Formats: sequence, structure tokens, C-alpha cells
Amino acid sequence: MKIGIVLVLFSRWTAGVTFLQIFAAARSNLGGALPAYRRLQAALGDAIASGALKPGAALPAERQLALELGISRVTVRRAMAELVQEGLVVQRHGSGTFVSGTPERVVQSLSRLYSFSEDMTSRGRIPGTWWLGRELSVANADEARRLEIANGESIVRMSRLRLADKEPIALETSLIPAAMLPDPKQIEDSLYQTLRDLGHVPTRAVQRFSAINLDEESAHLLRVPRGAPALDIYRTTRREDGAVVEFSRSIFRGDAYDFVAELGLGR
Repeated sequence: MKIGIVLVLFSRWTAGVTFLQIFAAARSNLGGALPAYRRLQAALGDAIASGALKPGAALPAERQLALELGISRVTVRRAMAELVQEGLVVQRHGSGTFVSGTPERVVQSLSRLYSFSEDMTSRGRIPGTWWLGRELSVANADEARRLEIANGESIVRMSRLRLADKEPIALETSLIPAAMLPDPKQIEDSLYQTLRDLGHVPTRAVQRFSAINLDEESAHLLRVPRGAPALDIYRTTRREDGAVVEFSRSIFRGDAYDFVAELGLGR
């Protein structure tokens, strides 16, 4: 099994990208005694670490790798499972296996109220939304309390995966009084722009931050390993007259966002 010396041109599987190769010569200290899956895991890990395989790059199919390298699909599958566990690659059902992406970090000031879509656009990045759910429903006691409305009033519940340049950045769930947003399908990209258009201008907010480790479902959606660090943010947003226009919870990837606050020394 010549995993350490097989050269496979990567441009065959990654359109528009030219790399030297998937596999470089395995490190001299790997030795032939290591199991084949470990040598494959190490070779791919080295290619990722060296930058020969870029974040977001698609890897060849399991069958193709096994054929090219003369090893079993079981060996390839086990190596990929180890790389997934390390967080070096992600497997997307129906799409394939990809090198884990590390998005450009976003530095966000805490001194102003922002819309995710408008903020990404202002940075020259393309905002995107993957809708996980949106519905018109009836507020339960806790939701009514957070929105400062009567129990049983109509509300909009919605959840979204927020993207920047097609890379998942945050998971967001929101509650909005239906009196301010009668139809959740009115929202295209920016909730705040939709609210402004409807005459309910968000002007101020209170946010609470905490650090968490992602559960399996959230990690899968954000394309990071289970247990990866994240920022858990609860926000209550109000109009000028004090009425609550939104209560939200946002989970931001810890490797993608930095929040910065400018402080002054009080007298």
C-alpha cells in the first residue's frame, strides 16, 4: 500500500482550483507499521495543514480514493471518520466530503444596533439565509413575557441559518409580534429592513452573552465539530417608544466572530 507516495492530481475533483496534489510523500517517521487508515489520515492531515488542500475544497469520493490508492473502502471510511472527529473535514449528506472552512473573522462593535445582512453587505461579503422554519402562531406565557404582549396574542416564530459568502456563521431564532409583522414571508434578507418598511423601526437593544459548546445538531448546521466553542446571544430589540419588536437568540461560531466594546473610565 503506497499511500505515502501516491500522487493524485486534485484539479480533477475541484472545479476552478489547481493544487499540487492531494498526497505528498508521507513523513519519514510514519513508518510502514502504522495501519493504512492512519497513514491516509496523516497524509490528508498534512495536506490540509500545509495549505495544499484549502478550506472548502471537495475531496474525491470514497470509492474513487480507494480505487486510486489500491486500498479498501473500509480503510478510506475509517480515515475520513478520524478526520471528521479532528474537525479537519466535514461530511455533508448528499454532497460529499469537504475540508473544513475557517471563515474570515468578523469584528463587530457592540456600540451600535446592527442587521446581520446589512453588516455583511457593508463588509463586501454576500449575506445569505437558509430558512429552518417560519410560522404565524400563538404566544405561550414565556414568549408573551419576553415580547411584553398579552398571553395568547399572535406572534411570528422563525429560525434561520445565517451565511456569509455561503459559509454558515450563526444560527438565529426570533420572536416578533404579529401586530408588527403580519406575514413572516414578507422577510427577504433583512428582518430589520422589513420592520422599518412596515413602520416599526428598531432603535435600541439589550444583549446578553455567554460561552457555550455546540451540541451535535447545531454543530452540524454550522459545519464545525461537536463541542466547538460558540457565542450564545440573547437580544431584546425595541422601537423608539419602547415597544419590543423582536426577541432573538443567536448562536455565533466562536471561530468566526469577535465582539468589541469601547469603554470609558467613569468618574
